[in-house]
Amino acid sequence: MSVLVTGGAGYIGSHMTYALVDRGEKVVVLDDLSTGNRSLVSEQASLVEGDAGDEALVRRLIEEHGVDAAIHFAGSIVVPDSVAHPLGYYANNTVKSRALIEACVQAGVKHFIFSSTATVYDADAPQPLGEDAAKNPISPYARSKLMTEWMLEDASRAHDLSHMVLRYFNVAGADPKGRTGQSSPRATHLIKRAAQAALGRVPHLDIFGTDYPTRDGTGVRDYIHVGDLVDAHLLALDALRAGAPSSTFNCGYGHGASVREVIATVEKAIGRPLPVREGPRRAGDPPELIADPGRIKATLGWQPQRDDLDEIVRSALAWERRFNS
Repeated sequence: MSVLVTGGAGYIGSHMTYALVDRGEKVVVLDDLSTGNRSLVSEQASLVEGDAGDEALVRRLIEEHGVDAAIHFAGSIVVPDSVAHPLGYYANNTVKSRALIEACVQAGVKHFIFSSTATVYDADAPQPLGEDAAKNPISPYARSKLMTEWMLEDASRAHDLSHMVLRYFNVAGADPKGRTGQSSPRATHLIKRAAQAALGRVPHLDIFGTDYPTRDGTGVRDYIHVGDLVDAHLLALDALRAGAPSSTFNCGYGHGASVREVIATVEKAIGRPLPVREGPRRAGDPPELIADPGRIKATLGWQPQRDDLDEIVRSALAWERRFNS
């Protein structure tokens, strides 16, 4: 058996690949390298440069490598870009995911794990958010993810394909061993941008919105260390292989930090103030996103090991120094 990881040269996908390899899995990474980085992929994985929406290629890889499970990370993820270019996001995230699911069904892959987002929830839903909270995605990015969730749900009813959807809250941090981290130069994630500002890689850190109905006026997010997120994927894979039914899980800690609180944590780590510029809200950003992780803890036995904003920031800073040295 082997695992197909789409987008495995990206931030979360590369961490996933190392985790799979570390426990002895055979892994084939499929990435078009449009935003991924070849250097982030474990040398023990097979890297194929190609498109996750190329059905013929995906079927060939499944047959050649004996793939029994697919973990799908590939896609476009910048929310403001999705607002400006919605059709591109539907093409890359939804249409290509449909093609990937089709190829997996036709080639006999039994298990599928999908990288989804907490932004599928209604921005006005009570916090923390359970998996059954109202859905009302406010960006094309989030809509594209929810559409893929629906496709998987329907495909699993019609075919021998079990799946798990993991809805990410705000993923941050880096591999403690320094093998991989967030490397996209256009990354919009707050902690990544804060690390860049801390090291002088960007002139300042933008705060998008200071008038939200939150404790200090800035957006509040549930920041989860990428290592804990990867552990959730490993548990999901093991559960599917053991015959668990298809399901959906939130991946977050159940508490959040505001933008200003993250900035304060970074400033504490570097011992000086960050250069900050305040601006208006970005389109598609809800004021607060906090997970209720009760289901994944009860069902999969997930127990976070890195629930510490200081640790998340330290690992992000360490990676930023190493990656750009």
